[in-house]
Amino acid sequence: MADTATMPIVGQSAPSFEGVSQTGETVSLEDFKGKRVALYFYPKNFTPGCTKQACNLRDGNQDLLDAGIAIIGISPDDVASHKKFGSEYNLSFPLIADPDKKIMDLYGTWGEKNMYGKKTMGVKRTTFLIDEEGIVKHVFKRPKVKEHTEEIIKKFA
Repeated sequence: MADTATMPIVGQSAPSFEGVSQTGETVSLEDFKGKRVALYFYPKNFTPGCTKQACNLRDGNQDLLDAGIAIIGISPDDVASHKKFGSEYNLSFPLIADPDKKIMDLYGTWGEKNMYGKKTMGVKRTTFLIDEEGIVKHVFKRPKVKEHTEEIIKKFA
């Protein structure tokens, strides 16, 4: 199965979305109008790379907030999994459940991946930097999970 969705590119409007976070609240991109957003898509809660990335963003969250940047995470995990993951790692930013992959399809982050020569369907770890007007300013197609806060702040500077 091949990709059907295309990722938004720099200069385009970020697609609107709405989803439920680990707290049970409905979160939409419109909630962040007037703020800069780092919207990150990740494969799965409690996996090594995803946990490192989430903890890096948690540890750098105050620096991100001081820079006027909000973090939103999205994965195909359900709300219950996000609640457990967020609680276990003390994550204060929203983690949106997207088990139907509707948001991932909007952003082109669900599709065919090639891992060590084996093709599979899955989440392409990607972060979109979205400005106050809802325009995509940068796309990290392979963010460095242990240095992601620094990458975001540097690109948004």
